[in-house]
Amino acid sequence: MGQDSLEPGGFTDLLLEDGHDNTTDIEEDTDHNYYTSRTYGPFESTSRDLWVNIDQMEKDKVKIHGILSNTHRQAARVNLSFDFPFYGHFLREITVATGGFIYTGEVVHRMLTATQYIAPLMANFDPSVSRNSTVRYFDNGTALVVQWDHVHLQDNYSLGSFTFQATLLNDGRIIFGYKEIPVSVTQISSANHPVKVGLSDAFVVVHRIQQIPNVRRRTIYEYHRVELQMSKITNLSAVEMIPLPTCLQFNSCGPCVTAQIGFNCSWCNKLQRCSSGFDRHRQDWVDSGCPEESKDKICEKNIGTTEIPPHTTTAMQQTTTKFRVLTTTRGSTASHLPTSLPTEDDTKIALHLKDNGASTDDSAAEKKGGTLHAGLIVGILILVLIVAAAILVTAYMYHHPTSAASLFFIERRPSRWPAMKFRRGSGHPAYAEVEPVGEKEGFIVSEQC
Repeated sequence: MGQDSLEPGGFTDLLLEDGHDNTTDIEEDTDHNYYTSRTYGPFESTSRDLWVNIDQMEKDKVKIHGILSNTHRQAARVNLSFDFPFYGHFLREITVATGGFIYTGEVVHRMLTATQYIAPLMANFDPSVSRNSTVRYFDNGTALVVQWDHVHLQDNYSLGSFTFQATLLNDGRIIFGYKEIPVSVTQISSANHPVKVGLSDAFVVVHRIQQIPNVRRRTIYEYHRVELQMSKITNLSAVEMIPLPTCLQFNSCGPCVTAQIGFNCSWCNKLQRCSSGFDRHRQDWVDSGCPEESKDKICEKNIGTTEIPPHTTTAMQQTTTKFRVLTTTRGSTASHLPTSLPTEDDTKIALHLKDNGASTDDSAAEKKGGTLHAGLIVGILILVLIVAAAILVTAYMYHHPTSAASLFFIERRPSRWPAMKFRRGSGHPAYAEVEPVGEKEGFIVSEQC
């Protein structure tokens, strides 16, 4: 990326100003287990090289989102033309929000700012307060650039306009570029909106609620977060985050269990997947019994290949995982997320959740609930069959009064109505004269017809 590409669709330099010396302001690499971050100051040439000048890109590929550019606290789905690796997971869709961040999760909820984000500068930006504010994005097939142009804070318009961007590359690198930051980021108020700079990812676990049929509770566990120093975010600064190897990159057992990348990688034969147990596939990992299977660390076949993305290094630091939990409850109705349509972020979300569901029961309680439901259904079916059989027998007896069943019930029914006598060989009853028998129960049928 940068000066090596002179094609119209490539990335070109911006803000190559004279008068600056070559004094480096680069910060030392910071290891975040999943990423290594590098911060470049305003006088470092690399920070200017990392900025993508969207104005010099092909006009038909640069898209200004009309709704995001004129509303507050809105978000919209954007399709990627390439697979973007994020924490080892490949994404083809993201959600761009007016609040200066990109949401990367599949389950859309009311708290988009909580986790699963790429945030060059998350704050209470409102593009609708200025006609010059826009949200633009550009995809050239190998990188996506999202830029917030001249956006203002809703609760402090007088601070001035902000211009910054996030670039997602197909090798997994993430670049934050800052062109216009009028005040220190530490001075931005978080009273009405979170203020964050960094990355976050989480996994979602779906639980069935036994007391409420067809309703599932989603619990979102944040398993990792990258928090960058806000004091380093200034005009013409940049941050580059380089992905580190993860367990998900191994596609066979041998390299998986012998990997020395700072994670306790395990192989699950049932899923044919390598994992540390803490990624977006956590529920499948647990439901398939992979934690128990992975204790042995014995491979049936030790031959495999390893694919490590470029621009990565190996970290030997042991990973420590902290969890933050966000719980949402939704019905089990499934609806597909629309693409390129406006949605909302943490206060006015309008999209429905896509219910991916759980392939197996989540706990013993869920199994018990499923057994009870199955027993109830069987009981109802048996009752329906009994009622249907009774109706069929009654209809048969009504249309076949000379049958054995009909005669059986006629002879035994307690009735004060005249009885009937039937001719043998006749298919129809012969109505007879009836003589009452005083005060006794029943009647005598005469032989006259």
